[in-house]
Amino acid sequence: MEEQPIFTTRAHVFQIDPNTKKNWVPASKQAVTVSYFYDVTRNSYRIISVDGAKVIINSTITPNMTFTKTSQKFGQWADSRANTVFGLGFSSEQQLTKFAEKFQEVREAARLARDKSQDKVETTSNHSQGSGRETPSPTQASSVNGTDDEKASHAGPADAHLKSENDKLKIALTQSAANVKKWEMELQTLRESNARLTTALQESAASVEQWKRQFSICRDENDRLRAKLEELQEQCSEISKEREKNTELRSRIEELETELREKETELKDLRKQSEIIPQLMSECDYVSEKLEAAERDNQNLEDKVRSLKTDIEESKYRQRHLKVELKSFLEVLDGKIDDLHDFRRGLSKLGTDN
Repeated sequence: MEEQPIFTTRAHVFQIDPNTKKNWVPASKQAVTVSYFYDVTRNSYRIISVDGAKVIINSTITPNMTFTKTSQKFGQWADSRANTVFGLGFSSEQQLTKFAEKFQEVREAARLARDKSQDKVETTSNHSQGSGRETPSPTQASSVNGTDDEKASHAGPADAHLKSENDKLKIALTQSAANVKKWEMELQTLRESNARLTTALQESAASVEQWKRQFSICRDENDRLRAKLEELQEQCSEISKEREKNTELRSRIEELETELREKETELKDLRKQSEIIPQLMSECDYVSEKLEAAERDNQNLEDKVRSLKTDIEESKYRQRHLKVELKSFLEVLDGKIDDLHDFRRGLSKLGTDN
């Protein structure tokens, strides 16, 4: 509960191959969580990563560690205690930069914590040595404390206190010596591990150069394959165009074949019709003769109509003339009738007179 995360990110975890010290071995099948933890009790920092129930990184950060960027998205550091080199592959350069900056910050904090602990140890050691130098000898104690009688009266409580202080200082010196030996052994172990890690880093650098060469070769090969792919794509596009043209030509050929079949059918119909052409010609001649006869009859009828029209005009003229004559006759007749009535009235008058 006293160890808390201070930074978290996600990355693909790798470890250096312990046999070859050159190749990277994936420690996770996919990107996992990688976190910085701070232990309040021990005043230490750790990088921890867990894949499921398996701990794949448990690295305590020391001031001697260095995080190295080997590419835009990959970084590594060596852990002497775990006797391995960890590598992290990030999804972006920004994540790698943030992780590297946090590593530098945590390493500086670990260095400050180590310096503080060393200062405390040196202060304790100096205090114990000074107390040892200031402890009076029996002769000095007797000369300082006075005569034997005065010593007998006053030395009891002071000697007991000094003895207890001396015992404490002896225990502290013993612990300091043991700690010094322990630190010397740990320092020697760290130096040996550092030498091994330096060798591993040199081999890793050589492998990085080799990977760079391989990457350059692969990149050239990739460019060549990309150019080849572009050529193939162009050829495929040309083939597609040719296929489209062939499809259009095939459809055009089918249309022409259909038209040809229709024309052949029409030709057959025309041939069949050409067989009845003489009969049609004879019928046409017969109809032409009939038409000429009808035209002659029509001409005759038109002549008759014109003559009839002339007769009708003459008849209308005679009718008008007769009407005039009849009118004049009727007027004369009316006059004669009036004269006859007058004559009859005269006769009747005469008869009456007689």
